Amino acid sequence: MKLVSDPAIAKKISKMQQRVKWQDPLILERGIDQTRLVLADDHADNCDFSFLVAGDSGTGSHRGHNPQRQVAEQMLPHHPECSFMLHTGDVIYLVGSSEYYQQNFIRPYREFLVGGEHPEKIDYDQMVFNLPILPVPGNHDYYDLPVILSLLSFTTLPIRRLLRSQLELDVGVHGSRKGSAYAKAFLDYLKDLQFPGELGQHLDNYYTAQTDTGLCLNYQPGHFTRLPNRYYTFCYRGIDFFALDSNTFNEPAPIPKTREGREQRRRLEKRRQDFEEEKLQIMETSAQLNPDHPSDAEKLDDLQGQISQIEELIVDIEKQLNTDKNSVTDIEQLEWLKQRLIKSWNTADIRGRVIYFHHPPYVTEATKWQQAQTLAIRDRLRAVLDAVAAEIGSLTQGRPLVDLVLNGHAHCLEHLQTLDTGHADAHIHWVVCGGSGYSLRRQRTEGGDLMETIGSKRKLVARSHLFVGRHGHGSKKKRPYSSLRIDVTGDDHPQFIVRPLVAEWYQRQWHNYEMDSITI
Repeated sequence: MKLVSDPAIAKKISKMQQRVKWQDPLILERGIDQTRLVLADDHADNCDFSFLVAGDSGTGSHRGHNPQRQVAEQMLPHHPECSFMLHTGDVIYLVGSSEYYQQNFIRPYREFLVGGEHPEKIDYDQMVFNLPILPVPGNHDYYDLPVILSLLSFTTLPIRRLLRSQLELDVGVHGSRKGSAYAKAFLDYLKDLQFPGELGQHLDNYYTAQTDTGLCLNYQPGHFTRLPNRYYTFCYRGIDFFALDSNTFNEPAPIPKTREGREQRRRLEKRRQDFEEEKLQIMETSAQLNPDHPSDAEKLDDLQGQISQIEELIVDIEKQLNTDKNSVTDIEQLEWLKQRLIKSWNTADIRGRVIYFHHPPYVTEATKWQQAQTLAIRDRLRAVLDAVAAEIGSLTQGRPLVDLVLNGHAHCLEHLQTLDTGHADAHIHWVVCGGSGYSLRRQRTEGGDLMETIGSKRKLVARSHLFVGRHGHGSKKKRPYSSLRIDVTGDDHPQFIVRPLVAEWYQRQWHNYEMDSITI
């Protein structure tokens, strides 16, 4: 039985546009840029600043321990010195349901919220942040329940009993409703403004920041902390940040209708069937375990992570099997990124650029490195960066087009650097921060060098310099959950000092530490 359902890209785009009243006549009339925000800053004259990063966090307790809360507590001492937190997606597992925001987001991050001393009184769609949390949507934030499982959820029996399983599956009774819960939690949900004059008054109150692209949303920590759209940009002390929704440009290329294509389709269908059988076996195994016994509880935690991992692999296979020449790619967003990057490079007082989104184009985590979605994201981002490079020419003066790319999706912490890829994504630093709470994954056995077939030759395109994920076996198994503090310093050519913060679960105890910093 399928546990998750991924909506079609066209449906994701249209639903999100409706929620923010995308390009409403009143918004156009006022010259409002719905892809931009201005972040309040009391120390704008100081070019140095710090920020936090977390991702793939949205889980509750793991059978007696709570990794997400430990990670949050690791970040708290840095809270006063940091200007904001970026979140690389998957805010809520397993299907982004509104029912789990209280348990899986509000309580763990309560100190970041106004009124957090009483988190139980905060509704998921009424959150206000005292330290800005600026997320992008992950795949789980869009996932829904398949129809059959959704119907079963309305019965009086817990899903784990219906599935003859001891696994705690945070699925609620419906799922994300195509990203609705994420939108109500974080976006400026203009769809709810229905009364005459209500939209105009709201725009008068909150879209007051004047920029070179028009009026935009004025983000006020402690007062009004909504995002204008599912993808957006902001500038902070001379650094341009670009937040993307990679869930709408991750569609794989269609399988060719050739003999080789038919063979590829057969292999994928066989692989999907193998995964379904493995999933059933895991559920049967879990039914024999006692969650009240510490060793069994830890096994159940691992099995739950395996189930989620298998579901994602099945989704990736189904994307390949169902993609055709009429499939949708979010061209509008990619064109927006291209134009904003060109504008950034033509703006004299911009000294650096950071892009963050969910799916990593480069990663060596065992389950993600060769997924079709990974390769699709890589190809589409490359095309954008190639177009930007062709337009701006020598403006870069030998610098990479982007200083830093931040991703999630892979449940680990990893720092990679591209080499000569033959494209404008060469010599860029990529940091995957996807180990902030959910089940951790291992690095692939092939190691840290990523090869790519170009024509008939194999070429080294990226190298991993750091991988922090699950390792060891049995009583020696370690689970190092992580987040980041990033310090930005320097004038015309800024440095990004990446400081990994680790909360490691080992032999049923927490061991918290900060790793050596990485200078980019």
